[in-house]
Amino acid sequence: MNKPLRRISLFCGLLVLALLIRTNWLQYVQAEDLSTRKENRRVQIAQYATQRGNIILANGEAITGSAATDGSDYKYKRVYNDGALWAPVTGYASQAFGSTQLESLEDKILTGNDDRLFFDRTIGMFTGEKKAGGNVVTTLMPEAQRAAYKQLDGKTGAAAAIDPRTGAILALVSAPSYDPSSFAGNSKTDEKAWVELKDSPEKKLVNRALRETYPPGSTFKVVTAAAALEHGVVTDIDAPTDTPEPFFLPTTKTPMVNHAKGCEKATLNFALQVSCNSVFANVADKVTKDKMLETAQKFGFNNDKIDTPVRAFASVYDKNMDRPGNSLSAIGQFNTAATPLQMAMVAAAVANDGKLMKPYMVDQLTAPNLDVIEKHEPQEMSRPLSPANAQKLQKMMENVVENPNGTGGSAKIKGVTVGGKTGTAQHGEKNAKRPYAWFISYAKTDKGSPVAVAVVIEDSDADREDITGGGLAAPVAKAVMEAVLQNQNKG
Repeated sequence: MNKPLRRISLFCGLLVLALLIRTNWLQYVQAEDLSTRKENRRVQIAQYATQRGNIILANGEAITGSAATDGSDYKYKRVYNDGALWAPVTGYASQAFGSTQLESLEDKILTGNDDRLFFDRTIGMFTGEKKAGGNVVTTLMPEAQRAAYKQLDGKTGAAAAIDPRTGAILALVSAPSYDPSSFAGNSKTDEKAWVELKDSPEKKLVNRALRETYPPGSTFKVVTAAAALEHGVVTDIDAPTDTPEPFFLPTTKTPMVNHAKGCEKATLNFALQVSCNSVFANVADKVTKDKMLETAQKFGFNNDKIDTPVRAFASVYDKNMDRPGNSLSAIGQFNTAATPLQMAMVAAAVANDGKLMKPYMVDQLTAPNLDVIEKHEPQEMSRPLSPANAQKLQKMMENVVENPNGTGGSAKIKGVTVGGKTGTAQHGEKNAKRPYAWFISYAKTDKGSPVAVAVVIEDSDADREDITGGGLAAPVAKAVMEAVLQNQNKG
């Protein structure tokens, strides 16, 4: 064979070798990745070829279903019961636009493709039973969810309710909301609904309870009080503090404005009751930034891995601010930001005698035949404060609600001990944007505290610290707490 032919043969051999390597690479190394890519239409068709499993409430009520479609490659599409009510929990599963939240995170269980359902699929091959999806059983209490949703109707805001004893999320509401059924298919009508929703100025697709952070305003004073107690700056909540009037921010000539009277040398207990800015700014400076940061992080701030299993945005307590910034942050302003879930966690930790349980929303996963394949066990997350200090803080929060001069009287429930804290957070340049009205609370019976709640409302009429939080947000929290207590009494 002459030299040119040898070169051509060698070149062709190399091409064949490259083709074999590429084919084997695709078939054995990239096979799973390619078969599960969202761009692979066959994957989507298979995803909707059978009825999807359901997302179920704590009382056994299914809030999702599947409906047969006509004239489409997709045999079934997702449907939702009271879709707008439950969208912050379920997310959506759309043939055209993908999936989010529980629908996405638990997709393998819901479609029946999870490895733990292999035995069920195998048995079905012999019995002739159609493939079916498993179910996701949540911790959500329908009465609490509906109470919050009703109270937030026509408003922009969110509510989160937790069982302090376990961390189970009882309610998770975001307003305004949307109906995932409206774009669950892949028709022109679904596309139109999606475009209108996506471009909506109300940001209906945003889960405000988990994935929107707000300045927490005076509700953060609960964290500051916890830090003061834990680090020994305050030992007696009824002893006068050394807070002057006016109080100037450390190293500045800027006075801290109080909207309440009687704040000069006020006790920590009274300061929380009427919400004295100066007392908490002064206390935070004595605690120091580093120790304030330490306590805030024990409550969950700066943690970007709080999964419910839907991941919540990290709430923020600034790690690099100066002394005056620390004092401002201690009253929930400056760079401090929190999700409603985070502030519900704060109230829950106080109510649970200082023990913060990890929040969770999925109680168990079940096979199509309802056999339990995974069950959540409550987990302790941290101990932001000691039982003794938690009980002091409970006394202070209960004073906010029970005392006639307290800012949280709107949350009173007859025959039940309620602790709370109001807040109105200013924001925007020169506080030009509309304020946020806040309320955090817990209800307590002789069996302990079954519920802690946080509510935030974006309020264009808010004009004074704490008054709006007590007037707008507290009634929402009260309705949620009452719903949980009534359900507990039925049990």
